[in-house]
This record gives sequence, structure tokens and C-alpha cells, in this order.
Amino acid sequence: MVLLKGRSFRLFLIVVFLGLSLCIVPIRGDERDVDCLRSIWESVEDPYHYLKSTWNFSNISKGAICSFTGVECWHPDDNKVLNVKLGNMKLKGSFPLGLANCTSLTGLDLSNNDFSGPLPSNISKIVVYLTALDLSSNNFSGQIPADLAECKYLNVLNLDHNQFSGQIPAELGLLNRIKTFSVANNLLSGPIPKFQANFTEEDFANNPGLCGAPLPPCNI
Repeated sequence: MVLLKGRSFRLFLIVVFLGLSLCIVPIRGDERDVDCLRSIWESVEDPYHYLKSTWNFSNISKGAICSFTGVECWHPDDNKVLNVKLGNMKLKGSFPLGLANCTSLTGLDLSNNDFSGPLPSNISKIVVYLTALDLSSNNFSGQIPADLAECKYLNVLNLDHNQFSGQIPAELGLLNRIKTFSVANNLLSGPIPKFQANFTEEDFANNPGLCGAPLPPCNI
């Protein structure tokens, strides 16, 4: 009988310990979204400490990352990232591949920074659900990936003031939700694809060899 009581008491202590542990350990938010932001923080140069001043990964309890500079969440008490807005922060680096872990991301603004290099050829696998992508006023180079056409929810696509070269992929004309589009001030050439929306000359201006509506027709 004494032995039974001893075992029961030990079991009681274990239950109490586990209960206290659950109270002490913070409830962790969505790990993938946290990893997404951590990968950005680790991969970009942040000379003016815009990110380093508030992006603190020592606390990743529910809603913690929603207070990070430039981060908007679907709900303030949940770590599901809705928008990442890092415009005009003097950031340097390549396109952050870790964004693939922000699985509910709908808006990405990296404008007016010093990002460089090519965009990933499989960009639609990284930012699947984007409705707005602003990469304007950086130093991105190479060709505009045709895979952007697979970002089927895009309403806004700003790629102006970069170093993109080659042709605008004809596939981009299939973006049937697009309302805002700009590739002005790049190094693009060739015919402008036919879009379902109407864009102005300013959206394609200052490219050395672009032709076709709304610019002058291409020479045959």
C-alpha cells in the first residue's frame, strides 16, 4: 500500500512538472514564417540597421514577428506574414530565396534599395500567392523570368529602374489580373507583349530596343 502511494505520488509530480513546463515555454508561432524572415535578416546587408533594430528572433511567440519593421501579418496575434514592405531601407543583397517559407505572403516591396543579380528562374515557386510585387529602383539584372506568368494573382508588377535585359516574356501577357505594370528604365529590347490591360508609354520608357504598342511599331 505504501509502495502504491509512492508510485502515485511520483506520477503526480511528473504531471505537475509537465503542466508547469507548458506554462513556462512560450507558444511558438508558425516556424516557416519565422524562418522566412530570419533568412532575409541573415542574407541581406542592412547598413542602417532598419531590420536589426526590431527583428529580434529571441522571442518568436505568437504575434511577435508582426511588430518587426516592414512586416504585416494576417492577424496581429498570429505569425502568418501577409506583406513584407522593405522599401527605401538601403538594403543590399540578392533576391531572398527564403521567402518561399512565407507561404501566405501576398505583397512584397523591395523597392528603392540596392538588391542586385538575377531573379530566380522559378520565382513563382517562391512567391506563389503574390498580388503585388515591387522591385523598382534596384540593380536587378539578367532576363525577366517567364515564370512570373505563373504568379497568377498579380495585380501589380513594378520592375522599373533596374538593369533587366533581353525581351519581356510574352507569357506575361497572360496575367489576366494585372492592373499596374512598369519596366521603364531598363535595358530591354524586342516587341512588347499583348496585355489584357492597357498600359502607357511611360510604363515602357527608356529601354533601348523596345517596340510595339504603346511604343512605336517594330521594324519588320
